[in-house]
Amino acid sequence: MKKVILSVFAAFALFSFTALEVANWSLDGAHSRLGFTIVHNGITNISGHFSNFDVKVSTPNEDFVGASIEMTAQSNSVNTGLEMRDNHLKTADYFDAEKFPTLTFKSTSVKKGKGNNYTIVGDFTMHGVTKVVTLIGTNTGSAKNRAGNDVAGLQITGIVKRSDFGVGEVGPGLSDEVNLIADLEVAKN
Repeated sequence: MKKVILSVFAAFALFSFTALEVANWSLDGAHSRLGFTIVHNGITNISGHFSNFDVKVSTPNEDFVGASIEMTAQSNSVNTGLEMRDNHLKTADYFDAEKFPTLTFKSTSVKKGKGNNYTIVGDFTMHGVTKVVTLIGTNTGSAKNRAGNDVAGLQITGIVKRSDFGVGEVGPGLSDEVNLIADLEVAKN
């Protein structure tokens, strides 16, 4: 009987350790996109993305509750499909990429929402200004990649106001609100 109790205790201890073990996830850049949309003249969505970005995720659980999520984009890699506009966005009128080379987001809280959704609160830094923002994360699924490693899909969305970060003049041309969208595939290390 004593051996059975010890075996059960050992199995429970091993299970508890495994369930609480931190997992680190890295970005699969070939299957991910970090982008945005902004309304032009009140009628058209203009889309763009950052060609050079990285995402790191650490999870303390089997799901993403309590995860640490860090996203970094190189501001000079902005791409809207129009070189003249991209070059203007890199100037001091907008991102000021020479002075502020990165945009960053670091989560401070990830809580479970309905279904596969999460509320992600964190510090967003753009143009040298840091503000607390709330984003919505959706776990879009999990699978194994070709190498047999665990992969997960995450879509992270939210809205930031350019005026909060001193990026560009707010006027009739471009809306103040920018919709952020990250379609991410991360692989467990």
